[in-house]
Amino acid sequence: MKRQLLLAPAHRGHPIRQTVLEARALERKRRDDSDLKLFLLSFSAFFVCFTTFFL
Repeated sequence: MKRQLLLAPAHRGHPIRQTVLEARALERKRRDDSDLKLFLLSFSAFFVCFTTFFL
């Protein structure tokens, strides 16, 4: 009698590895958000300087 080899799915693993992957995903999301905030800050600073220089 032979048993079938049962392998766990690839997404399942050690719990610590899962928490590290989740933390990396959250950190990546925060970094993307900070890029947008930096762009908006730079754009608004340029707009204020440009309008005060020409008005």
